[in-house]
Amino acid sequence: MSTATISAPSLSHQAVVDRATDHHQPLAGETIGVLAGWGRYPVAVAEAIRRNGGRTAVLALRGHASEQLQDVADHYDEVGVAELGGAIAAFRRSGCTRATMAGKVHKTKLFAHGAWLHHLPDWTGLKTYWPHFISRRRDNRDDSLLSAIAAAFDTAGVLICPATDFAPELLATAGVLAGRSLSGCERADIAFGWELAKALGRHDIGQTVVVKNRAPIALEAIEGTDECIRRAGRLCGSGGLVVVKVAKPQQDLRFDMPTIGVGTLQSLRAAGATVLAIEAGRTILVEQPELVAFANRSGITLVSCFDEAGSAVLSADASWAA
Repeated sequence: MSTATISAPSLSHQAVVDRATDHHQPLAGETIGVLAGWGRYPVAVAEAIRRNGGRTAVLALRGHASEQLQDVADHYDEVGVAELGGAIAAFRRSGCTRATMAGKVHKTKLFAHGAWLHHLPDWTGLKTYWPHFISRRRDNRDDSLLSAIAAAFDTAGVLICPATDFAPELLATAGVLAGRSLSGCERADIAFGWELAKALGRHDIGQTVVVKNRAPIALEAIEGTDECIRRAGRLCGSGGLVVVKVAKPQQDLRFDMPTIGVGTLQSLRAAGATVLAIEAGRTILVEQPELVAFANRSGITLVSCFDEAGSAVLSADASWAA
């Protein structure tokens, strides 16, 4: 594992910058489906669709999604996590030919005792999940399950698209977005954690690692980012933790994009973490002004880097000072 500090980027990052800042054409009244999970992210996506001239057909995953979604929906309904046929039918009734997934699904609920009775699938859901949960011919990693779900929608004529197709302004740009300049030790921890997180993501295990003094304290798995961070705080009570959250090397931009909100920073503060490093152009920032203000109040440095061959890289015109 390399311990090199973060370097300046090569010109190859210009394409990433262009993609992150190139805004799409107005939606001109098109109805876009939003399959909404937990968190503020689905609300932010629906708001962006409406700002850009579109209409929203929101399907809230029962037991996950925020009630605020009803305020930003032109069509609103609820659906169970295993009711794929019902979700497809609802989108088609609303006139959607394109949709996106936004928000977290608490995967631990799928492995709880009696989960199949609680999340009773419809016929399309049963066919889709059968190879994963019943016959066990396929694994249950996030990419495997989400790709199967997306394929079911695509086959039925509802194309699953990246949320950033409709809300590119939510993508993180490069630089120190909040907080003080970093120490040399913190830069080394970011470089160390970045390579570790990319290795973790290569196996589709998680996106987040927590390190201190170039030692891994906690690695994310099924529990999710917030619990990973809080667990690190319990394991290392002295604080000063550095959190690194990146996209997987094989990231499918249609789903499971790294997403940061105020709740993530609340977990950092509770754990005694002082730095959060994310990946520019491949991370969603939900309500960035509030995010930056919270980070500054809490003494948390938020730094956004590009990835180059598995290493963290700042843009050429970015300073370490916020």
